[in-house]
Amino acid sequence: MRSHKVTRGLDRAPHRSLFSAAGFHPRELEQPLIGVVNSANEIVPGHIHLHDIADAVKAGIRMGGGTPLEFSTIAICDGIAMNHAGMHYSLASREVVADSVELMVEAHCFDALVFITNCDKITPGMMMAAARLDLPAIIVSGGPMLSGEYDGKKIDLSKMFEGVGAVRAGRMSEGELEEMAACACPGCGSCAGMFTANSMNCMAEALGIALPGNGTIPSVSSARIRLAKEAGMRIMDLLHEDIPIKQILGPKAFENALAVDMALGCSTNTLLHLTALAYECDIILDLNQVNIISERTPQLCLLSPAGPNHIEDLARAGGVPAVMKELANANLLHEDLLTVTGKTLAFNISDARNNDYSIIHSVKEPYRDQGGLAVLFGNLAPGGSVVKQGAVLASMQRFEGTARVFDSEESAVLAINNNEIKAGNVVIIRYEGPRGGPAMREMLAPTSVLAGMGLDDKVALITDGRFSGATRGSSIGHVSPEAAVGGPIALVQDGDTILIDLPGRKLDLKITEEQLSERRDKWQKPEPKIKHGYLKRYASMVSSASLGAVLSEVPNQKTGD
Repeated sequence: MRSHKVTRGLDRAPHRSLFSAAGFHPRELEQPLIGVVNSANEIVPGHIHLHDIADAVKAGIRMGGGTPLEFSTIAICDGIAMNHAGMHYSLASREVVADSVELMVEAHCFDALVFITNCDKITPGMMMAAARLDLPAIIVSGGPMLSGEYDGKKIDLSKMFEGVGAVRAGRMSEGELEEMAACACPGCGSCAGMFTANSMNCMAEALGIALPGNGTIPSVSSARIRLAKEAGMRIMDLLHEDIPIKQILGPKAFENALAVDMALGCSTNTLLHLTALAYECDIILDLNQVNIISERTPQLCLLSPAGPNHIEDLARAGGVPAVMKELANANLLHEDLLTVTGKTLAFNISDARNNDYSIIHSVKEPYRDQGGLAVLFGNLAPGGSVVKQGAVLASMQRFEGTARVFDSEESAVLAINNNEIKAGNVVIIRYEGPRGGPAMREMLAPTSVLAGMGLDDKVALITDGRFSGATRGSSIGHVSPEAAVGGPIALVQDGDTILIDLPGRKLDLKITEEQLSERRDKWQKPEPKIKHGYLKRYASMVSSASLGAVLSEVPNQKTGD
């Protein structure tokens, strides 16, 4: 046991004295020490109840014969950080989460780990830490929030951002917006749609590193507490069976995750985080592979923001296991892979049942013949760009428009609010990438305001930043290489024609190579937006979005490789 380095032998008497000071009985030190990583805090709705989940996990560990030791890490609420300087810190916090867990675990010699998480960057950060440490580990989410209700309709956080646009367009009063604000988010949990948080919690299931139900059991259900206890007991089995997490996280597990991603219609951010997780596993997740899997995998669910259904509806219909069962029946999954249940995926989903074909469509009658995400390439994005094609209207699947160029999110939002964006425009928001942003701010405000103004079927938006999972419409992000390193998006000018072709997987700036070369010769690298603190260090080390925006030896970003 790793923990013997701090609990056993003559030389470890000083260490035992410190455990004694913390109230541990000698009997507890004879058992395996299980780290319980908890990101609970009092500001993030998805985290305010995680102490209850942690208590359940620790009860399960004790029932399994282990000694739980809980410690914390940070968590940022993307919704509260949205549309101001705070959003610079969101994606960058993913690396802090991973690094802080690594530091705690390596310093204190835990034998195995249970990660208690929720929300956008925390779940992928913990998954990255789990892979980096390669110990027996299980991911346990706090579960999704229930949807709210306003004017007889189900709503969630995305409707609040769209409501701002509706007020500006004169389609809703401020009083109505405030009434909606009191109803949209009714309690604890990760926001109720298939946004990034719930997408990644479902990905943990699909990868096999979380128990069935992790992604969809509502936060307020007693089943969530029972799942947490089961995870605590199960981690002891994984430890005794000597199953480290990389034994589960192989290349085929990532192929399964991408297939489930496509079927569910997940957030574009899943590609950023799955790529980063693959990096921690020494696996290359090629963006061309994403298109291959998308083209063969139908979209089976249409969840908010793409459709009217929410995660609670997916849970009632059978959850991720039911979706995986539909895919497996069409030979679209690798079923022989080991999972944290100690059983294969095939065993896990053998009893799964689709309880509602209006929520989870069959492979024979899908919402779409192709998956929810697509990667576009072209002279505007030679390193790739990502779109949630399942949330794009049919009329916008192929779109040619006139560029309106902005060098920050703020200037774009100002133009939108001043009614300067017209039908047929392609809004370009650049210098918001991993380095230029820095840290790829989410663009939920501009996309939601456009949708609220009724322009989501007439205007496209392209950025080297990224979008919230709550975004819908023709919103293309992660453009690589980014503007800050001289990528082609830095060379676009007002009035240029942009071609967006989702079926053809193309994103092109319609000017000649000679014109592009002339503009490139005149381009000057801008001054960094933030010149101090953590983000200064982050911007100097972060890789391209096409590589997951990981901190590493920085590759050749001019090519996006």
